[in-house]
Amino acid sequence: MNELGIERLCVFDLPPVEFVELVADLGCPCIGIALTPMRHYNPHGYPDWSLRDDPRLRRELVAAMRDRGVRISLLEGFGIAPDKDVRAMESDLDVLVELGGERINLVSIDRDWIRTLDGFAAVTAMAHERKIEVTTEVGAGFLRTLDAAVAAVREVASPNFRLLIDTMHYFRFGGTIAALAALDPHLIGYVQLCDAPLVSPFASYMDEALHERMVPGTGELPLREFLALLRPDVVVSLEVPQRSLAQAGWSTAERVGACVVGARALLTQARA
Repeated sequence: MNELGIERLCVFDLPPVEFVELVADLGCPCIGIALTPMRHYNPHGYPDWSLRDDPRLRRELVAAMRDRGVRISLLEGFGIAPDKDVRAMESDLDVLVELGGERINLVSIDRDWIRTLDGFAAVTAMAHERKIEVTTEVGAGFLRTLDAAVAAVREVASPNFRLLIDTMHYFRFGGTIAALAALDPHLIGYVQLCDAPLVSPFASYMDEALHERMVPGTGELPLREFLALLRPDVVVSLEVPQRSLAQAGWSTAERVGACVVGARALLTQARA
């Protein structure tokens, strides 16, 4: 069965060591994190932290991951933008190497196709030197469609560059199971899993995406069919922020624990 991870949006800026402890207690081996908090929503009043600037915190995180059998499956926060020098990302890649992480997610908000491809190629080359994988997210930034994302991966043609499928973004922007089934399965390198209604009840898509997603198996997305297409070595990581439950008094462990139960049930059904 695919390994199950937990993404940073689930835990609303929980500090890294506590994040690892929670994930391990829930029986998951992977976390998706960034070097600093997002600070979109911090209902529990967690203190500020920075893996980029705090060597002691990095050492504590490495020790916690070693002791609890957890690793960083994805590091967020890498983007191509006009007039941004991608070489500035090298130091963050080095931090990920220090932390023993596996891959980064790289998106582009530059609408110039050539600059986007050049940026992707440069970052994947730097990552390849460090034995780090790179994914680009379908539906994020400039690459709104599966065809565009696949074209970018094929143009860059680097062995460490593949697709990230966020189930909410993919299916909301018109993606289909048939299109994924037609792909070479090795093109999919990582999954961020949540459920959602097919038609959003929110006025703001980003408000829903950042704060209110659904436990896998409780919405209308074809998740079972999607999971059945995946190679068993692809990490399936939960990205299910639930602001309303946090406001109702649910603890982080209660919210994320329900998501883990739902995801495991779906994975079992998909493999059956």
